[in-house]
Amino acid sequence: MIIWLNGTFGAGKTTTAKEVTSLLPDSRLFDTETVGWMLRHVLGVPEKDFQDFPPWRGLVVETARQVLDHVGGTLVVPQTVLVEAYWQEIRDGLTRAGIPLRHFLLHTDRGTLVERIATDTEPGSAGAKQWRLDHLTDYERALPWLRREAQVVDTTGVLPAEVAETVLRGVRTG
Repeated sequence: MIIWLNGTFGAGKTTTAKEVTSLLPDSRLFDTETVGWMLRHVLGVPEKDFQDFPPWRGLVVETARQVLDHVGGTLVVPQTVLVEAYWQEIRDGLTRAGIPLRHFLLHTDRGTLVERIATDTEPGSAGAKQWRLDHLTDYERALPWLRREAQVVDTTGVLPAEVAETVLRGVRTG
């Protein structure tokens, strides 16, 4: 199974993913950005959004399939996907591979997102602040299809452990 945590940059996906994997036996965090970093290195195009590389989407599916075939369990994926066609390609690939998928949208209002981004003190976050802010409008444009495709979890004023519990309840009832 894959639990995909979608949402804009700063929505709490990675923090929630860590909480989910700590609560769910036999689960692993699958950071699909590592596939993107590998492609940037191989293709020699460091500035482009790796999601725009068609091999990224196929490799995410194939990597997930092979990891699950090897170790079983659940992969928790904290990855923003704001292009509907890219999401459909990933979703359809996972379906063809026979991998059950639960898709959650971690959502909060713009003001809370801007505050979270501005006050993020995690190592490496300083360089990402402008990137995150620049993509808020893209996220807002994607909300209609995201709401159709995912179970929405409001993270406004909610502790990450509570968000993780909500996600796990959604998986159980899903």
